Amino acid sequence: MAKPDRPKAARSSGNFHSVVDPIAEAHRLNALLSPTVAAAGLFLEDIKVQMAGAHRTVSVVVDLPETETGGVGLDAIARVSKALSETMDTDPNDDGQPYDLEISSPGATRPLTEPRHWRRALGRMVKVNAVDRENLMGRILAVDDDGVQLLPELPVKKGMKPKQGEPEKVLFSSIRRGVVEIEFARLDEAELDLEFEPTGGDAVDGEES
Repeated sequence: MAKPDRPKAARSSGNFHSVVDPIAEAHRLNALLSPTVAAAGLFLEDIKVQMAGAHRTVSVVVDLPETETGGVGLDAIARVSKALSETMDTDPNDDGQPYDLEISSPGATRPLTEPRHWRRALGRMVKVNAVDRENLMGRILAVDDDGVQLLPELPVKKGMKPKQGEPEKVLFSSIRRGVVEIEFARLDEAELDLEFEPTGGDAVDGEES
């Protein structure tokens, strides 16, 4: 995943200092900047505005579309940073106060809180805490509108080769928390038993949906 890139676009302050609600301003900027991010082939994940007197810091998080895997490259961050700076510089509703613009991409271990996050993590190993169980480890095989299909990794003694259980579906409504597990030695794809019938939605390569 790309490290945060922090371009800055500073403006000279005027004589008029308006009181800005950070939440309302974040919503306004979301509507303003979303088309620019989309034109760059990215998804606007989040915007936060922090105020320090008349000065504001606008933090924008961009991600790849949910149909793509991997992380946002540094070149893509640089391109969208320039485009967003130009959009903000021509904002017709701007109050003329100085700001810093910070652009970053999500970290690899961000919580999976939306269906699109799970789709972005297709094929990855995840840890899930659900209503009926804790610390369920499994690889994401498919994602549909109401849940995720996992290939569970069964607990084994230290030093033993990981074992896989039977594919199972976990409903989003039962998931309390889900995160991607960083793998230093991934399982050989040829050893994964992916012969199952997903319930629909997106699936890893080689699977029918």
